[in-house]
Amino acid sequence: MKIIDLSKPIRYNKEDPWFMKIKIKHKPHNKAKLLIRFLGLPFKLFPKDFTGWADDTIQKMGVHAATHIDAPWHYSPTTDGKKSKTIDEMPLELCFGEGVVIDMKHKAEFDPITIADIEGFLTTNKLSLEPGMIVLIKTGRDKFNGTKDFHKIGTGMSAEATEWLIDKGIKVMGIDSWGWDLPLPYMMQKAKKTVDSEFFWEAHLVGQHKEYYHMEQLVNLDALPYNGFKVAVFPLKIVGASAAPARVVALFD
Repeated sequence: MKIIDLSKPIRYNKEDPWFMKIKIKHKPHNKAKLLIRFLGLPFKLFPKDFTGWADDTIQKMGVHAATHIDAPWHYSPTTDGKKSKTIDEMPLELCFGEGVVIDMKHKAEFDPITIADIEGFLTTNKLSLEPGMIVLIKTGRDKFNGTKDFHKIGTGMSAEATEWLIDKGIKVMGIDSWGWDLPLPYMMQKAKKTVDSEFFWEAHLVGQHKEYYHMEQLVNLDALPYNGFKVAVFPLKIVGASAAPARVVALFD
């Protein structure tokens, strides 16, 4: 079996904006030796080659800071009039399925991905969608991941295209951009310029009415064919959370 890692490394990056900063403290082996002595084991009873154990503490990390999957609770407290699911309530059967890549690398900055874009790609490449598939939107913007402007650039999904995928039976989808929608600063600027109260966060807000989950900040989608692989995306079981980091991988038999 061949496995392709679609998750970014979890580490400190000075270029990340403040809301994405990750801070991890790595504790060396000899610190554990002092702790064990403090807890009551004399040094003379330490194993001969015992150097102590390494340990690490995540001191700061938002659930949306790295490659992650958003739960319906992130989009809205309710979905179709019922309480939205948090990430620990995500059905595990949704976390593994046949994958398909939708190549949208040609899309210009701030040009939303439409139903016609996806249908055209599927027709050209003789692909079809089946309920339960996991759809990965490739924009090529993962090359900017780790740069200070990552969240300001790229394309993103329209509300109509998101709803269209859900209606096709796709409950889990993902993108290699910073977010699922168009870039956040751009959406804010355009909403103010057009005085359109329905423009901001439109793709996320589809989740107010139709339940779905999406991944953000995927990487390495260029390493995948358009189909013929499976995707596993198991989030950390953080009770009550709006999202969770996930080790997303593609598997080939």
